[in-house]
Amino acid sequence: MNNNLIKIRTASEDDAKELLRIYTPYVTDTAITFEYEVPSVDEFADRIKNTLIRYPYLVAIKDSQIIGYAYASEFKDRAAYDWAVETTIYLDQNHRGQGVGKKLYTALERVLKKQNILNMNACIAYAPDSDAVTDNDADDDVHLSNASSEFHQHMGYRKVAHFTKCGYKFGTWYDMIWMEKILGEHTAAPESFIPFSRLWFP
Repeated sequence: MNNNLIKIRTASEDDAKELLRIYTPYVTDTAITFEYEVPSVDEFADRIKNTLIRYPYLVAIKDSQIIGYAYASEFKDRAAYDWAVETTIYLDQNHRGQGVGKKLYTALERVLKKQNILNMNACIAYAPDSDAVTDNDADDDVHLSNASSEFHQHMGYRKVAHFTKCGYKFGTWYDMIWMEKILGEHTAAPESFIPFSRLWFP
């Protein structure tokens, strides 16, 4: 795919239906998200609206169609965590492995740097290795591959935590890992966090 044909813009509540179209198969057919029920369009629109108050929510567009989205969200609700975020990305099933994710995450990273964010953290469902005590081999699990952790590693993240069998979906216990990427120097007097709503004007 020619990535020059892909445009990145800020999401809006009006995108909720299209974004939900992308997200739905991840809920119904995979363990990539541990969410059990597909949210309504209105609920999804609220999620976009609430995210944009403080954090970026970006969509990738090709031929006037949204083919992926990425956003940042609160890491923890304490002022001391203002310089850390959780990052999330979902791609249309027909546009995976074509560089769309890299373009979205690169754009997201640029915005987060403008907000003075220093730590990007990703919470990732993880299929245990075949030598673990489990009924599932990661290579054979129809609901979860470990492509997400490989993608994040390619984007410069490193694994910093591993939780065992903490998510249950489709009759299977899944692990969860946290991966982290550092964006800047942790000084004694960091620049203040700037909410996205102060950088972006709808």
